[in-house]
Amino acid sequence: MIKIIVFLSIILNIFFLLFVNKKKIKSKIFKKKIKEVNVSEVHKIFESKNIDLNLLGPKEDVIIKSFCIPPNNKVIGMTSDYEAWILASLSKLSNKIFEFGTCSGKTTFLMALNSPKNAKIYTITLTKDMTKDLTKEKLDNKISFRNLINESVYENFLFSGSEVEKKINVIFENSLNFNENDYKKYFDLIFIDGGHIYSVIKNDSEKSFKMLNANGIILWHDYIPGKESAKDVVKYLNTISKEKKIYNIKNTSLCFFKNNV
Repeated sequence: MIKIIVFLSIILNIFFLLFVNKKKIKSKIFKKKIKEVNVSEVHKIFESKNIDLNLLGPKEDVIIKSFCIPPNNKVIGMTSDYEAWILASLSKLSNKIFEFGTCSGKTTFLMALNSPKNAKIYTITLTKDMTKDLTKEKLDNKISFRNLINESVYENFLFSGSEVEKKINVIFENSLNFNENDYKKYFDLIFIDGGHIYSVIKNDSEKSFKMLNANGIILWHDYIPGKESAKDVVKYLNTISKEKKIYNIKNTSLCFFKNNV
């Protein structure tokens, strides 16, 4: 009996250790194929300034307007605070912004709050009724397809009724049908965080490359190897990074591409 108790105790401890360290274990098993770089590689505004011998601090360029969503609000698909800060900081430099995937409108709101006064933000999303016409393709991840539908439930957004709403143009359309030819080489900043199924992430990315202007930046959310719902994002970005100079920002799930043409 004692041997059984000891054996069960060992098994439980093993499971506990696996659970506590699951992120570390996943990072060892599912290694990133895209090179990680510091956020300062995205833009020079992220380079820290020396405050003291042992203290670095932010430049004025990255002091942003922000807000937090209480956990009990149950808003799905959100960026981390660090990721949101990066987006908001880049928005300060951007007059023309495009976002694939409005969801609750958190990142849209942040970009509107921090972008220049006359900036224009376009964000594309589905209505709940539009999701009824969606069909899953062979290469599309099942969980990502389900999440796409679950995140297309909003009629109003976090920015609705705010002063900065006038900057925002919400496009209710399937991004697969969106005509990017009207915006060739137009946008300073493009954020891709729409449907995470392969057909959509491929479509949104290919259109973004055409819409990006000479000095523009594209950011992708949810590059997380080992996460089932991000499987198609990882697959696509790993593939396209063989042709394009795409990097992963350290300590985030964001990848970026800079035109610099």
